[in-house]
Amino acid sequence: MVIFPNSKINFGLNVVAKRSDGYHDIETIFFPVHLRDALEVIGKEKFEFSTSGSPVEGEKEKNLCIKAYRLLKKDFPNLPAVQMHLHKSIPMGAGLGGGSADGAFTLKLLNKKFELNLSEKQLINYSLQVGSDCPFFILNKPCFATGRGEILEQTGLDLSEFKILIVHPAIHISTAWAFANIKPLKPFRSIKQIIQQPVSTWKDELMNDFEKPVFEKYPEIKNIKDKLYNEGAIYASMSGSGSAVYGIFNNKETFSFSFPKSYFIKEVNV
Repeated sequence: MVIFPNSKINFGLNVVAKRSDGYHDIETIFFPVHLRDALEVIGKEKFEFSTSGSPVEGEKEKNLCIKAYRLLKKDFPNLPAVQMHLHKSIPMGAGLGGGSADGAFTLKLLNKKFELNLSEKQLINYSLQVGSDCPFFILNKPCFATGRGEILEQTGLDLSEFKILIVHPAIHISTAWAFANIKPLKPFRSIKQIIQQPVSTWKDELMNDFEKPVFEKYPEIKNIKDKLYNEGAIYASMSGSGSAVYGIFNNKETFSFSFPKSYFIKEVNV
């Protein structure tokens, strides 16, 4: 069985407070986009995990696909061994949620393939144990997110009249570093209110708190945002803690960019 974990972008991201458990409370809009990995699972005599496509950084045993499988195996001892293969297309360390998507979609795939009959609520509970952003990918619809990112409220945000260009400059941003350079602050206006306004008003109001420290350390990332606006973006922002930057354009807009060849560039229809 094959499934295609998709990525997300963030519309606004406010770091509201640091929690006693070491995590941070945030508010953001998670929005799914059609930039996808591929995950295949087949039955096997012993558990195997392999990857292809873009290099997967970090220790293999800490991969969220493996974590998701073992989490279910603990509660479902009869869950068969599998061969799991992940083909990576979503850039890592980009703020696009690729790893979280892979973990969440592993839960959904195993639930379906082996008829575990887990409800959406149960899948969300498991996914939160895999990673903070994972519950969103169980719903996989535009959501206003608070808490660690696990408290989700569907927004019905419709951007079908637009297209989105994603640019990743092959810079890996450490999420831990990004949070360490943020001073939590409750915003004057909630993102939930701002996104109800026309997209043309977002530029001056919809902010990502991570941009300031990231842009200071990596001015080339700020340069991407500036170029997107210069080419007619209605709204542009870094996604998550970076380093991917996206621009929202009218569907009929054409592009003429001169980014370095090492950059990952993807146009996605909404």
